Amino acid sequence: MAQYLRDPDALARLTPEQHWVTQENGTERPGTGALLNEKRPGIFVDIVSGEPLFASSDKYESGCGWPSFTKPIEPAHVTELRDTTHGMIRTEVRSTHGDSHLGHVFPDGPLDRGGLRYCINSASLRFVPRDEMEAEGYGAYLDQVEDV
Repeated sequence: MAQYLRDPDALARLTPEQHWVTQENGTERPGTGALLNEKRPGIFVDIVSGEPLFASSDKYESGCGWPSFTKPIEPAHVTELRDTTHGMIRTEVRSTHGDSHLGHVFPDGPLDRGGLRYCINSASLRFVPRDEMEAEGYGAYLDQVEDV
């Protein structure tokens, strides 16, 4: 089993926006994320640790302006915390090993798929296309990604 760690080299390569989102709990502007319209089969991993977070088969168009998913690909890689900032009570989503701020989870997702909406910043993710998953060490997750 792969080991995922907070990678200092990955932290050093972050763009200012990626650093702000993942390390300072920022939020990218709605509709601007590079992965918002990503529709290819594959998985989304933490940009800092590489831990697998979400599958393309669980991504859907929520209309909120950020990539939305119905569930994590590996629940142990996602930590949920109470967030009371900005005068709201929300559930923050962080990567477990990278400790990257990813976004928030809300109970307004598709009911037929569990009812959750993981609203995630593109800046916290790296997309691994299905045909590159095996070579990058994510072959164990191929069965959770739709065929090309």
